[in-house]
Amino acid sequence: MAVTFCKIRHTSRPQLLQNGTFTFVAASMYFSLNMPIHTHITVEAQFLYRILPTESLDQFHPPPPKKASVKDSNLKHEDTEFVDLLKLIDWPSPPSSITNFSLSTNPKECRYELLSPRSIYRVGETLEVLITAEDHYGNVKSYGGDFFQAKLHSRKIKAGVTGRVTDLNNGTYLATFLLPWEGEAQVNIRLIHSSEAVSVLKDKRESRPDKVYFNGYFHLNGSSEVTECNIVVQGGDVCNYSDPVTGDTWQCLTPPKMPCHSLVYHSMGRYRRVTNSLEDALLRSWYKQQSLLYVLLSCHWVSFSSSTHLPYTNSTSWHSLSLSPPLLILSSPQYHLSFLGLTSRLQVCSPGQEPSQPSGFYYNDTWTSLVCLGRHFPSPPDVRACLNGKDIHMFGDSTLRQWFEYLERFIPTLKRIDLHVNYQSGPLLAVDPDAGLVMRWRAHGLPLRTTKTMLSNLHYEAAHLYGIGGGPQTVVVFTLWAHFTTFPISVYIQRVSRLRRAISSLLFRSPETTVLIKSANTGYKSIYGSDWLSLQLDLLLRAMFKGMAVTILDVWDMTSCHYLPDNIHPGAPVIRNEVDLMLSYICPR
Repeated sequence: MAVTFCKIRHTSRPQLLQNGTFTFVAASMYFSLNMPIHTHITVEAQFLYRILPTESLDQFHPPPPKKASVKDSNLKHEDTEFVDLLKLIDWPSPPSSITNFSLSTNPKECRYELLSPRSIYRVGETLEVLITAEDHYGNVKSYGGDFFQAKLHSRKIKAGVTGRVTDLNNGTYLATFLLPWEGEAQVNIRLIHSSEAVSVLKDKRESRPDKVYFNGYFHLNGSSEVTECNIVVQGGDVCNYSDPVTGDTWQCLTPPKMPCHSLVYHSMGRYRRVTNSLEDALLRSWYKQQSLLYVLLSCHWVSFSSSTHLPYTNSTSWHSLSLSPPLLILSSPQYHLSFLGLTSRLQVCSPGQEPSQPSGFYYNDTWTSLVCLGRHFPSPPDVRACLNGKDIHMFGDSTLRQWFEYLERFIPTLKRIDLHVNYQSGPLLAVDPDAGLVMRWRAHGLPLRTTKTMLSNLHYEAAHLYGIGGGPQTVVVFTLWAHFTTFPISVYIQRVSRLRRAISSLLFRSPETTVLIKSANTGYKSIYGSDWLSLQLDLLLRAMFKGMAVTILDVWDMTSCHYLPDNIHPGAPVIRNEVDLMLSYICPR
């Protein structure tokens, strides 16, 4: 195909159609412009775009997954992947619809027992706790599906590690903890959502994507109108918008007096109530019981400083636990199980490394990775030396913007350039000319919960990636999850598929590009954003990038076992450790 150059407005993205014509998307309007392939046009000339055929890239990345029926025996690759992804996040549901709140799991009535208790434990060993769920009548549950989070931690030495919770599908759960340090530790197990509450979350995710909606602002000839927008909008005539590069779609209710192409601004609209009183009670129960669980389930202490035996009572209820005499935890005589031995066989941080469970632990408020030999960068010169000459592109949400903000504050010579845009959505730019460092952050494309911002500043991340050349000095960091918890799973899978395609293309043309993916983190606790919803998306994200030359930065563990209270925007100590982990992959030596 002949290559044609068109001078167009900088927010416009042309697409070559099969009939030899082009379609354009401009800053404040979507319109088509037909012309022969040899024609040159000028529209507010700013940037030069090169039109390339995309068909030739198909051999370098897997096709996007599609919805499919499990019963279909003639599934294509993308269809089978979609089915496999759904199996991956399958979660047990109650055997029947719940009409009585008292039949849901009650954290006060649940019981636990320490399996194979003994007076001496050693670093590198595991601790197992069996949890038995009961309802508000005190009856043992006969099915699984409760969402627990578990950690072993110590505020005194600022240490923490996540526990793995296995659902045995009969009302019992096994929590397993690695013992990675010497000192004292405290077991903390929390019921985040009962199985009945999870069922509500699952239903509303798929059936009510309109529980969050957005505003579209139309402007023309001094007049303006505001209508509701979303990925799909119900209730009237709609304006349909499509990104010509990625195919991402958006809809707004048609304004009464203005054309669709007059859409200029975007913002968050409101949250809709989509639950009844029983569903509200099931979801609210977490807030009432969380602090109680934190205290009552955390009353079992493990201390590494004495040899006193632990009085052990089978099936002690959580609300009657008392402080127990300490256990003796010694350093292991086997080096590979000792504190240092846990990391002695790790390799330097590099793309494609297999994850571990847990992925690391805190000790003295410093994260030790169990995936690779993580480094720490305690001073600004250390970080500046690592990032010398780097061209950094960050795409995502406010949890990734925290990394941008941390580096901007931490490196005195890194100065932000005011681009006079909405700070919440960006784009943000910071430079250190003497170090040859350029760092950018911008929000991912729609859907995005943000204050009023120009639509032209919101780029779909995949479309933007196609415009990055890449290379050994280029670092791409992205995260994609927090703004998708309210939408059906198929929406997220399709979005990640398009992003994966763009990353595959980038790595094909520039294999030395560093691509880092920030996982989801904990801290969401509502029908609109829950840790359970986040976990589901996180599992999908990891699975869809498995086997590629990219790195998943596991911040789920880093946020779920820290001593700071839950917050979707983690505190400064957590952010520091997250950024250090990122830098360990940019500068592994």
